[in-house]
Amino acid sequence: MQKDHTLRYTPDEQGNRMPDFSYAGYMAGGQAIPFVPAKILVPLHDGDATLRIQRAIDYVAQLPLDKNGFRGAVLLEGGAYHLNGSLKLHTSGVVLRGAGFGEAGTTLFGDGVARETLIKVQGKDNRQYSLQQDITDAYVPVNAMHFTVADASAYSVGDDIAITRPSTQEWIEAIGTDHFGGGITSLGWKPGQRELMWQRKITAIEGNKLLIDAPITTALDQTFGISTVQRYYWTERLEQVGVENLNLISAFDAANPKDEDHRWMAISIENASNVWVRRIQVKYFAGSAVYVLPTGSKVTVEDCLSLNPVSEIGGQRRYTFYTKGQQTLFQRLYAEQGYHDFVVGYLAAGPNAFVQCQAVEPHSFSGAIDSWSSGALFDMIDIDAQALSFKNRGQDGQGAGWTAANSVFWQCTAALVECFQPPTAQNWAFGVWAQFQGDGFWDQSNEYIKPRSLYYAQLQERIGAAAKDRAVLLPVLTEASSSPPVDVAMELTKKAVEPPLQLKDFIAQAIERERLQDNLDGLKTVDQLPPAKRTAPANAKAMELRSGWLVRGEEVLVGKKSDIQWWSGSARPYGAAKSKIHITRFVPGEEGLGLTDDLEETADNMLATHTLSIDHNYGLWYERRRDDHERIRRMDGEVWPPFYELPFARSGQGTAYDGLSKYDLTKYNKFYWNRLKQFADIADQKGLVLIHQNYFQHNIIEAGAHYSDFPWRTANNINEVGFPEPVPYAGDKRIFMAEQFYDVTHPVRRELHRAYIRQCLDNFKDNTGVIQMISAEYTGPLHFVEFWIDVIAEWKEETGKSPIIALSTTKDVQDAILADPKRAKEIQLIDIRYWHYQADGSAYAPQGGQNLAPRQHARLLKPKKTSAEQVYRAVSEYRMKYPEKGVLYHGDNYPEMAWAVFMAGGSMANLPKVEAPGFYEAAATMAPALGQGTWLLKGQSGIILYSNNTKGTEVDLSSLKGAYNLLHIDPKTGKVLRKEALKGGKTVTVNNYKNATEILWIKKK
Repeated sequence: MQKDHTLRYTPDEQGNRMPDFSYAGYMAGGQAIPFVPAKILVPLHDGDATLRIQRAIDYVAQLPLDKNGFRGAVLLEGGAYHLNGSLKLHTSGVVLRGAGFGEAGTTLFGDGVARETLIKVQGKDNRQYSLQQDITDAYVPVNAMHFTVADASAYSVGDDIAITRPSTQEWIEAIGTDHFGGGITSLGWKPGQRELMWQRKITAIEGNKLLIDAPITTALDQTFGISTVQRYYWTERLEQVGVENLNLISAFDAANPKDEDHRWMAISIENASNVWVRRIQVKYFAGSAVYVLPTGSKVTVEDCLSLNPVSEIGGQRRYTFYTKGQQTLFQRLYAEQGYHDFVVGYLAAGPNAFVQCQAVEPHSFSGAIDSWSSGALFDMIDIDAQALSFKNRGQDGQGAGWTAANSVFWQCTAALVECFQPPTAQNWAFGVWAQFQGDGFWDQSNEYIKPRSLYYAQLQERIGAAAKDRAVLLPVLTEASSSPPVDVAMELTKKAVEPPLQLKDFIAQAIERERLQDNLDGLKTVDQLPPAKRTAPANAKAMELRSGWLVRGEEVLVGKKSDIQWWSGSARPYGAAKSKIHITRFVPGEEGLGLTDDLEETADNMLATHTLSIDHNYGLWYERRRDDHERIRRMDGEVWPPFYELPFARSGQGTAYDGLSKYDLTKYNKFYWNRLKQFADIADQKGLVLIHQNYFQHNIIEAGAHYSDFPWRTANNINEVGFPEPVPYAGDKRIFMAEQFYDVTHPVRRELHRAYIRQCLDNFKDNTGVIQMISAEYTGPLHFVEFWIDVIAEWKEETGKSPIIALSTTKDVQDAILADPKRAKEIQLIDIRYWHYQADGSAYAPQGGQNLAPRQHARLLKPKKTSAEQVYRAVSEYRMKYPEKGVLYHGDNYPEMAWAVFMAGGSMANLPKVEAPGFYEAAATMAPALGQGTWLLKGQSGIILYSNNTKGTEVDLSSLKGAYNLLHIDPKTGKVLRKEALKGGKTVTVNNYKNATEILWIKKK
């Protein structure tokens, strides 16, 4: 700062300078947060208040906007409201306000064991882009607020625009993030994975120059690719939303200090701009107090306290105040026992600012934690016994690499400050008190500097005196002096008796600095509103086995099967885009494909794509560090998402190989089982199917890494399972634990297995759309299948329930069970999966219990492909031999063999929707038969024929009297190609319509 109290910047030779961070915050820092009058009161009431408060939010959401863009506030009384669900602010102009965030204030108590976010500020991402042009400047420096395009005539002042900086191979190599060592490049950055995007508004147009409303925070350099600009419309992004004056508390299991079966996020902000969160106290949450997702911008979070978080100590937990957004301001915040307390995340485009924040007893560092957040300011930050960090994290954080660019530490205190300079960018540290590390720009270390706050100095330069009123900083009541006069020394001695005002207490005084108080006279209450009409969704017809067909209602079940991912992935956008649907995958605070799937949306997508079932098994390992297939014990709990949750609960005791606490195999992961149950309920409503694989054999055979984090491993649980430690890796690489795992003579393991199998049944006891199978990839021994079935029989006898059990094993084990009358009666479905008839008619049928995985058997026996005829044979043999049971085929060349499966009487074949109404209902009344070598399904009222005979096929209709229609159906699309009349009572010749394979349906007129 210069003598005239103005800031002086020194640009480099390319024009780059320190960013102006004053554009961070609500209304880009240009306006103070307003007080919005209440329009409705929600009085205290016993019981779950979720629907009552949401009803009030929905009511205000229907009111008109005023001239300032507000509809009104929902006001809560002082006292405790219990919430079993989440509250969602989904419409612009709505504020949720309590009576205070102190002891006499308003508490929202998040009950239950779900990991739901307590309050979501959430619009919809319906962005539409147009008018993309290249930016023609060879170089646009950091902090620039204008750039040039070839033709600006199509744009208008006020347009919302997105500026995109590409991540090219040239740039990645220049900054050294293509490779992080070890000769392994899998975690190195790839082109297109880290495109930086700023959301801006055009403020003026000068020729072909576009002027924008906030600076860019990374230079646009044509050396590393052409940056672009495009206009966007975002009609369902929220604006002018606030959450204030509340205590937010999560229930948790007091017996487990690392319990995670409770609320994770207190407040999340997504698809929203010009939002504030203020005067919030948060207790006992596992994740973040406030999380701004990448689609959040112009957000202020201020005067908030986070106390006593409850979770494991590790990755994605306790990221207390966390932003991936842009133009976000976090000020006057206090956190205890967090992990990453004040952090900017993946590609946070900036400017973002943390001002006057304190972390007490954190477990890890604050600062930048993921790839290339740019334009972040940490201003007057105090980190107790941990670090503030701008650096290249290398492979850490799933290849985070350079985490910060063009970012500043200003007047901060920490045990360690890491300030490194990334190639092509700069980081600065001014007035820092710490141990120091890094080659960034350092100035006045271990000194107090002026201005005290960089953010407020920049804001004052931009908006003038109004900034002074908003610069609410913890007062410094005395001055330091190395040679004070005697009277000053005496005065300071007296003051030393009393501890100084702490930030925690200063934040609590916010209620005195500005009272947020409504006039309650005549204020409408939620109890005066008409009750919201809510109807429980109806279930589809129950899934059942009828005449050897698996049906819901009257239809044979057909459609695609979706398999889940169970070992790899990334929660970043480029990873999520490649993901499959999943049920028990978890990314804290984030919903969507590749993250925590929205199960209603998943089910609707399944219906839209004619996907009948999800084949679900638990994950090979919980987190993504193990994707490297190393067998090492991890040095910490810095786990990487997405998390493939496992069936068992963590104990809160000891340390497992992944760095989190050990499992307790007698207790179950409520998130995992509740998600499966939730999907099963949705499946029953929408006519879908959950194939529930009880176990996953992959953990105990093949690569040793499969066993490293396995909950049953002795080192990973507290249950005395008795498996050897150290693990007897074959050749110090492979694992052969199947025989021990399937040994049910061991008393501890036997009871653990028995209880777990019963959990698999208990969880779905009221669902009809669940098929229970023993294990994904099961090539295990007969005796374990017998044990599994015996436990099921015992459970059925006790409960009177009748789950659908599918026998999915090697052929020898399958046949042995089916030959056992007592156990065969417990089986409803036969799943052909681990064997098949080869095209030459010989069987590829590995033996069970040989301690080899399916692909290990295949390497030894080298199976040949099957054929449609042999698939038909396999299904038909079981269908004919066990007519009371259904048959599924998921073996070699599934799903292409769908018509062979179906025509042999198999259910759940991967068939298309047939456009002719009633086709699959008719099939349910038919049985498979052979007619002159042709595949037929025949019933009392019609025939379905698979015809690939271009010369015509004779069909005996002597038992079918009267007039019939013949429908020619395309087997690939299900479209009806032609319809013609037939007369029954005789043998007729039917010809294919297009001399190609067709499905011919002869149905009664």
